Amino acid sequence: MSGIRHRLRPAVTAFLHRLAPRTLRGRLSLVAVTTAALLMLVLTVAFNAVAQHRLQHQADDELRTRAAAVATTIDTSRRTVRVLETSNDALLDTNVWIYADRRLLEEPPNAGSLTHVADALAERGGRRCVTADVDGPLRLCSQPVPADKSGVLVVTALDLSPYRSSADTLLMGSLALDGVMLACTYALTRLAVGRALRPVRTMTDQATQWSAVASEERFGSTRHPAELARLGTSLDAILDRIRTLLRHERQLTGELSHELRTPLSRIIAELDWWQTRPRSADQTHATHRVIADAAQSMRTICDTLLDDARGGTPTAPGTAVVLPALRRLTELPDVPAHLTVTADGPPVVAGIPPALLERIVSPLLTNACRYAHSKVAVRAHRTPDGVRVEVIDDGPGVPRPFASRLFEPGQRADPGDGHRGAGLGLPLARRLARSAGGEVTYDPEHSPGARFVVSLPAG
Repeated sequence: MSGIRHRLRPAVTAFLHRLAPRTLRGRLSLVAVTTAALLMLVLTVAFNAVAQHRLQHQADDELRTRAAAVATTIDTSRRTVRVLETSNDALLDTNVWIYADRRLLEEPPNAGSLTHVADALAERGGRRCVTADVDGPLRLCSQPVPADKSGVLVVTALDLSPYRSSADTLLMGSLALDGVMLACTYALTRLAVGRALRPVRTMTDQATQWSAVASEERFGSTRHPAELARLGTSLDAILDRIRTLLRHERQLTGELSHELRTPLSRIIAELDWWQTRPRSADQTHATHRVIADAAQSMRTICDTLLDDARGGTPTAPGTAVVLPALRRLTELPDVPAHLTVTADGPPVVAGIPPALLERIVSPLLTNACRYAHSKVAVRAHRTPDGVRVEVIDDGPGVPRPFASRLFEPGQRADPGDGHRGAGLGLPLARRLARSAGGEVTYDPEHSPGARFVVSLPAG
């Protein structure tokens, strides 16, 4: 038997789970109806119990009234108890037994077996009531005659069928009323819950729409109940995180395209030059080497930026000798011949990978070459707390009103200056430097031109 119960329990649970409403409105309505049903059941049982007790009390009062009326027809002034004849004898004698010293003096006609119940009450004496089922429900009550010494006792009986019918009618009416109340409770609960959840559906639709288009709209400025206000605050936080992720995604995409543009231009230039005229084997080999170097540079750029975007450590941690890394940057196209790269003192070693060093300095060097009039200088030297790399040009410099926004993504001092750029190079350089424990700053006191300073940990 225990094995059968063990097998049936999951099936019953699954069946009940399928019967349960799937919507929140349905579940709340079911809870409300179940609670109302239990409450109405308790009230119905209590009401009908009180009603039956009240009907029985009325029946007992009627029986005692009849017994008192019958007692007025009994003469106990003499030695022998006599029942006086009155004009209402037929009415008073209906279902009435009179006893004197527990001896039956008078009984109703056709009493039958009901007399045995009356005899039992007379034997016990005093004021008592019992219910008997003899050809229908009957109530019998015994009432002593006020002259206690006479030993006269009157027993009266009453048919309870009308009272039982009234009790059944009350029960059926209360059950019908309970059914109507439960139906109304279910309908009103579904309506109320539906209206209460309507703002939630609206907020959900708005959150879905706003998250898809990265909208600036938020729920915090809208008045809501306390519970919905907390939900709105949570949705606002989620929308802010989504917006931040989208902004980071756009920033990463822009930075990748910005950094990959230079090596991709080298590959295209080499292929165009190689296709314009026949090439010797050595020239073809040199072209392949340039393309391979550019492709490797693109891979390094992708690895470096993706590692920084993931918030992890670089894929190739280590140190970089600063001067060779800076000289590799001079091999890039569009670098003027008047660029000088110097390093003071013994070999300067930075505590970051060479690829990361190139990615930090490359945007600064590209900007310097773009705006310089006659010369660009890159200087590296040791400092007491690390390594310092300076990129200096003799161009127009950075306008003072723009200096505070210099490292904001997408910002350019003069978008119409004829130079291509998305305003991502300097913010990328600073972000990469900070991820390695360094910093990129602009020196506003330098004149003429501009000077950017890269501070890095020593290797």
